[in-house]
Amino acid sequence: QVQLVESGGGLVQPGGSLRLSCAASGSIFSINTMGWYRQAPGKQREQVAGITRGGSTNYAASVKGRFTISRDNAKNAVYLQMNSLKPEDTAVYYCSAVVLDAGLVPRNYWGEGTQVTVSS
Repeated sequence: QVQLVESGGGLVQPGGSLRLSCAASGSIFSINTMGWYRQAPGKQREQVAGITRGGSTNYAASVKGRFTISRDNAKNAVYLQMNSLKPEDTAVYYCSAVVLDAGLVPRNYWGEGTQVTVSS
């Protein structure tokens, strides 16, 4: 089995920055795509950013130019640098990954989430 653990969330003022980290552990052969999702109160979960193993990225229009996703394949980790944060960025942020386990079976995994609050 595979576990994903997020860290780096917290309270920040509008215009501030946070860096989220997600580390995968367990029975991992390799990791394909990784991404960040978020869910605000009363809203559906949405994809914020995604990155392939080769480094190709995509972003939600609402965060493009402000957020940067990156990964370290050697560490089985993915990061989300969030700059120029706005109150509407407030949400629980979830890490996701498509993982090939020891049996080479691809499965999607989710972290438990980390709270990001942008407020004065």
